[in-house]
Amino acid sequence: MTSYARVAEAFADTGLVLRGGFHFERHEEAPVGPNGAVATCLVLVGNVGPGLWQTFGKRAHSWPDPLDRWTAETVGTVASALGARAVYPSDKPYQPFQRWAMRAEPVQPSPLGILIHPEHGLWHAYQAALIFSEALDIPARRDEARPCDSCADKPCLATCPVGAFRKAGYDVLKCVAHIRTEAGAACLAGGCLARAACPVGGADGRYQTEQAGFHMASFLRARLAAE
Repeated sequence: MTSYARVAEAFADTGLVLRGGFHFERHEEAPVGPNGAVATCLVLVGNVGPGLWQTFGKRAHSWPDPLDRWTAETVGTVASALGARAVYPSDKPYQPFQRWAMRAEPVQPSPLGILIHPEHGLWHAYQAALIFSEALDIPARRDEARPCDSCADKPCLATCPVGAFRKAGYDVLKCVAHIRTEAGAACLAGGCLARAACPVGGADGRYQTEQAGFHMASFLRARLAAE
């Protein structure tokens, strides 16, 4: 029988970690499990802080869509070994990764729209999900207060140089227009300044500058490709 600890061990030294999970209720519509079987539970796989960059960073510019390809290779190998089905945020039809995350961990949307974690702040991501047809001993979800509720100053909303973040939402077009120019070079090379303004997570838990810049450049390429 597969255990949660065994799944976690399979990702040792990859830079990916387990991000909780849950069992599907009988009445809900669940994704298809491995080999077309009925899905019983789901385990999220992702990254926190700078750990992913220590393993993935050296391959970050080795091929098109490097993170998606590297993740599919890494997670796919584990899924095959454990008899699970791997799904990814970029798969179509899109799966509800944000809802899954809030069900698995104490994360909630921040004013920037990114899910905020009470320990890791905004410096984390969900890269894949493993779907099992057997039940696993998944740890119970912890209930913790959302850090944003006690953050009076909301520096994340005041730091963007072009005011792309407001209580009404994220003006993605304004953001993209800025980072396409010389004036937005600092944001493009070092990552979103509004995200970096969040006090949760601490300096040691943040993405490295190169890692943050990689994600910002990937975001810009995706937006330009969609135009």
